[in-house]
Amino acid sequence: VQLQASGGGLVQAGGSLRLSCVVSGRIFSPNVMGWYRQAPGKQRGLVATITSDGITKYASSVKGRFTISRDNAKTTVYLQMNSLKPEDTAVYYCNAKHPYRASWNYWGQGTQVTVSS
Repeated sequence: VQLQASGGGLVQAGGSLRLSCVVSGRIFSPNVMGWYRQAPGKQRGLVATITSDGITKYASSVKGRFTISRDNAKTTVYLQMNSLKPEDTAVYYCNAKHPYRASWNYWGQGTQVTVSS
């Protein structure tokens, strides 16, 4: 299984970016796809997840500003990020996992998001 993330970049505070992650290979269902981020000197943490049934979960810091979605036909997960803040600056990683099979848990390579003030 491979995950290819794209869409990061440099944006001013208040701006928007959309991240994409294409998942290829043998994909089990049900599954949960999501985005995590890691800022310098901090641990990687949850941004948002979405199940194969479309149930979403967000970190409180991004709720109302970020929207996660997925296209099951294209096995792609998206993260629309609006009203970006400097504290959103981090490397963003996409993830795909099975809710019950711990061994089915994969990460993308990460994409840098930098928000300038």
